[in-house]
Amino acid sequence: MCRSIKTLRPPALAEEATEDEIRAAALQYVRKVSGFRAPAAHNQEVFDRAVEAVAEATAELLDGLEIRGGGGARRAS
Repeated sequence: MCRSIKTLRPPALAEEATEDEIRAAALQYVRKVSGFRAPAAHNQEVFDRAVEAVAEATAELLDGLEIRGGGGARRAS
């Protein structure tokens, strides 16, 4: 696992994860999986689409998680 991706749910993160934090985690994931820190121009579009898809899936996951003792969904869409 990529060590620079941090946990984005309580109690590891005291505040609600921001869009920037979610996107940064998605970018790190796509970089790790693709093996590219920055893709070549001919791969930029598919790389960017992957980052957006992972960020969207991450936001959906965080919205749906129930944290025991912390109530239901945390993020506002």
